[in-house]
Amino acid sequence: MGTLYLVRHGQASFGAADYDQLSDLGRRQSVRLGEWFAHQGIRFDGLIAGTLQRHKQTLAGILEGMDHAGGHLDWEGLNEYDADAVIAAIHPQPLDKPTSPEMVRHHFRLLRDGLAQWMAGVVSPRGMPSYRDWAAGVAGALDHVRANHYGQSVLLVTSGGPIATAVGHVLGTSPETTIELNLRIRNTSVTEFAFTPKRHALVAFNALPHLDAPELRDWITYA
Repeated sequence: MGTLYLVRHGQASFGAADYDQLSDLGRRQSVRLGEWFAHQGIRFDGLIAGTLQRHKQTLAGILEGMDHAGGHLDWEGLNEYDADAVIAAIHPQPLDKPTSPEMVRHHFRLLRDGLAQWMAGVVSPRGMPSYRDWAAGVAGALDHVRANHYGQSVLLVTSGGPIATAVGHVLGTSPETTIELNLRIRNTSVTEFAFTPKRHALVAFNALPHLDAPELRDWITYA
């Protein structure tokens, strides 16, 4: 049996010109998670990450917290979908920068609707593959882990969409459930799979053991 830890990136820069950068808090979340892994005596035989900056920065923070050095495998199939393109497919007018809770809620209502239509094949967001092809990139990463890391511990750093898709793939959830899982995943949360060469099994989802202290409650974020 092997263990696969899927980690969502730390807090990124939602609403900024470049979302694909960790915030200062996102960097601290990442280092803190690495410290927790080290405290638990967890070491990784394999390191895999999407190729977005927030993935690489999160992995770097985790390794810093673990005082661990090592190369990792880049996996483009673990990159997040383009949320702006998904929204634009159903709402062509540009959205203003969110400056209030209601504007943020409106953004995510549109995202939920756009994801449902993309997954159903109703819309084709500009510059993106079909949902079937995009999800195949996530499934390919799971296949790679099973084929190459049996009996080992593997860390995989990615985004909420691929993690929800991986869970949905393993559990056979409906598209609606996969979307709800996606929108609930917290920054630097840990989802754990046990795996054999033939299958993965979900052990834990969206856990934040490294932030389980009253003084760290303000470190829990979603975007």
